[in-house]
Amino acid sequence: MADTSLTRAVRWDTVVGALLVVVLLLSFGFVDGFGNSLNLSFLIGNTLPIALIALPMTLLVVSGEIDLSVASTAGLSGAVMGALWNQGMTIETIIPICLLLGVVCGLVNGLLVTRLGLPSLAVTIGTMAAYRGIAQIVLGSDAVTDFPAQYLDFAAGHIEGTFVPYAFLPFLVLLALAVLALHAMPFGRALFAIGASEEAARFAGIRVKRQKLVLFTLTGLMSSLTGVFWALHYASARYDNATGLELSVVAAVLLGGIDFDGGKGTLGGAIAGVFLLGALQNVMSLQDVSAQSQIVVTGVLLVLSVLGPRVARQLSLARAGRRAATAPPSKAPAPTP
Repeated sequence: MADTSLTRAVRWDTVVGALLVVVLLLSFGFVDGFGNSLNLSFLIGNTLPIALIALPMTLLVVSGEIDLSVASTAGLSGAVMGALWNQGMTIETIIPICLLLGVVCGLVNGLLVTRLGLPSLAVTIGTMAAYRGIAQIVLGSDAVTDFPAQYLDFAAGHIEGTFVPYAFLPFLVLLALAVLALHAMPFGRALFAIGASEEAARFAGIRVKRQKLVLFTLTGLMSSLTGVFWALHYASARYDNATGLELSVVAAVLLGGIDFDGGKGTLGGAIAGVFLLGALQNVMSLQDVSAQSQIVVTGVLLVLSVLGPRVARQLSLARAGRRAATAPPSKAPAPTP
């Protein structure tokens, strides 16, 4: 049965990867300006905030949980970054403080879910509003833009002679670590077991609460890192940075085949979903599609990403049932004298 589930996951990953290739080929061929080096650099740079948060979000959804406060945590991190910079602190001191703040935000979510037994959806909807409100209190309506040039160049620049952003290289390192953690280590196998059946995982000796607390903490850390990157990439720290980013992250992760119920999916599929969504948003921007319409498209993709794997699974089960019904009955072995 496990082999069948894995096959279905791989097939969905293949569909998403193939669709990404088709979208890229069509965009290169028919969308003016898409193949421009500057646009490709923008595409990757603008997709990186989604991709960064998608790494821990994938692990979290595999375990059967979700965090909708990620964008607010990123916004709070950016707001604190701007406020501390206005106070005269150095950027080298500010960034670790912001990352520690993300850890605290993730711990709050994790403790509410694991220690009080509250549903993660409800908890993170509440903290989503709370963290955004705190961000507004910290920075108000100000926008801080005068960060050091070398940090702005790293966050927004690209390797000379290529369209590859500097920031894409650290992301590849983080991606490799996440792939190893989820698909090649006992930690990842435990997450799949928790997502498939939390009770069975507990009986198997897996410390479910601790694993989930680690995941929420990691998600908070990566969200705060994304907030720092967002402020430097767009050269603006505001309390409303990354507003709506959680919708794009969840849509991309589910589009990549991560089952919302937990226990199924691959990180490769999730990242393919991230860049498929990023490519579609880039094409719509080049075609002057309004931001509101892009949100509608993202919402539709979110619905389809939930329905797609489920429909494919039902069709697979139906085919298996028909084959079982039409298969000739096996002959019982002759009794031995």
